[in-house]
Amino acid sequence: MLTIAFTDGTIRPWDEEQTQKMFWHSSAHLMAEALEALYPGVKFGVGPAVETGFYYDVDFGSYSFSEADLKKVEEKMIQLAKTKETFERQEVSKADAMAYFKEKGDEYKCELIEALEDGTISFYKNGNFIDLCRGPHIKHVDDIKAVKLTSVAGAYWKGDQNRQQLTRIYGVTFPKKSMLDEYLTLLEEAKKRDHRKLGKDMELFTFSSKVGLGLPMWLPRGAQLRYTLEQFLRKKQQELGYLQVVTPHIGGKELYVTSGHYAKYGKDSFQPIHTPQEGEEYMLKPMNCPHHCEIYRSSPRSYKDLPLRFAEFGTVYRYEQSGELHGLTRVRGFTQDDAHLFCRPDQLQEEFEKVIDLILYVFKTLKMTDYMAQISLRDPQNKAKYIGSDENWQKAEQAIIDAAEKKGLKTVVELGEAAFYGPKLDFMVKDAIGRRWQLGTIQVDYNLPERFDLDFVDADGSKKRPVMIHRAPFGSIERFTAVVLEHTAGHLPLWLAPDQVKVLPVSEKYADYAEKICELLKNSEIRASIDSRNETLGKRIRDIAALRVPVLAIVGEKESTEGTVSVRREGVDQGSMSADKFVEYLKSAIAEELA
Repeated sequence: MLTIAFTDGTIRPWDEEQTQKMFWHSSAHLMAEALEALYPGVKFGVGPAVETGFYYDVDFGSYSFSEADLKKVEEKMIQLAKTKETFERQEVSKADAMAYFKEKGDEYKCELIEALEDGTISFYKNGNFIDLCRGPHIKHVDDIKAVKLTSVAGAYWKGDQNRQQLTRIYGVTFPKKSMLDEYLTLLEEAKKRDHRKLGKDMELFTFSSKVGLGLPMWLPRGAQLRYTLEQFLRKKQQELGYLQVVTPHIGGKELYVTSGHYAKYGKDSFQPIHTPQEGEEYMLKPMNCPHHCEIYRSSPRSYKDLPLRFAEFGTVYRYEQSGELHGLTRVRGFTQDDAHLFCRPDQLQEEFEKVIDLILYVFKTLKMTDYMAQISLRDPQNKAKYIGSDENWQKAEQAIIDAAEKKGLKTVVELGEAAFYGPKLDFMVKDAIGRRWQLGTIQVDYNLPERFDLDFVDADGSKKRPVMIHRAPFGSIERFTAVVLEHTAGHLPLWLAPDQVKVLPVSEKYADYAEKICELLKNSEIRASIDSRNETLGKRIRDIAALRVPVLAIVGEKESTEGTVSVRREGVDQGSMSADKFVEYLKSAIAEELA
């Protein structure tokens, strides 16, 4: 087993996520050392690890830098790694830290230091480079055996477009060259699976600068895909006793002030809309939960009414920086498969476990079998980020830990990743090529029921607070669609494909028979259409392959005479079958996928 030694004295296996994060953060420092050697006087912003690899934001001053320069930085990094230098921790006072970076003329580090609390601050030194950092780092720099700097982008300091634009350099490193080779192969495969490319090839969605950045528009085939996903979940939720609700796309500002969302996320939301005459303030809805709290408040509730499970495919709007927008995975308008469950405290455990079962059902149906549950808790060292009492947080966190343990989930605990109003269970799913995505989420919330003064009449006639569970198995329709497209490389399961069958007459002579087959399929609730364009059969088959239609039904003289179809599924010949048998075949295949 490959292990890495760290400056805190630990030796950790490479396969652990935390090992890789610390390895890549150390690599960001090594890259900064190389940049400082090649470009004396450059200044540095922040250089964190990301999901795979790292980046560093750099102010090159008068130097010019482009992707053409990455190779020489890579070579310098390898050269420095071979010197076998080590990472050394140094502890200094805040005043000394500020003095050091002022002397270097690095205003970015000075600003970071200014925001830190008074006390001891840690530096890390590797070679001639010293950086502000909490650590820990890898002990030996020569553990970095393979380097690939992948891209260059622009990034505003602290994400503020009114601040200096820095150069962000992305890279990845590994302790073995073979690992880098494997990763680069994976990267090429990921490019082929990019949902933005697939979305265009499959005619699913589009964007328009006139409509606005980060606001996807679903084309007919994409709208069908979206509708099918929604109906799949609606049906299951109905079986589980969820009640469908609908709320407006806007809400009064005071609603989000009450919930606490405005104080926490107001700057990341679209700013209030002022009515021209009444002087009211409205906001584009950034989340659905305050609306659902108001629905709960609309009637008196008894302990016999609970649990109440309100579900909504609710579209919300959040102002993301333009540089952070990315296809369907990061947008400004998206639809959450949202639900809020209001239950008695004694019902919390059972309800939470039922939601886990629902999320696992979604994963199983879509063959997402490799996942881990992340228990996201409050950072005990920074409670100011959160609302609510310690007692409520403790109860909420314990409920999640107990439910995950009872369900036998493979879990990891992450401090500081909770929502501001409560802890959560986030499901981290690996796709077909090993990338990790955060999908379904469940959150326990004692705080919003207090802020909205929600209650129910208990069996003894006293008023009690309900507990609230927030949950979204998909997360959002947009992001989930992107993940499913990349997981399947666009080859969606038959039940989900926008067009399940394309009927192809080999020539115009057989158009009437093709129409008859198509109508039979439609009447049997199979999504089918005809491609009778004036193109060769081969050309039409290639075009349909780009659309990723899973089943082709080819008809010609033999088929029209015998009442059959020639069937291909995902490019594999399934032989000839009668029209009725074809319908049975399709229905059986769909039922098997959804079982």
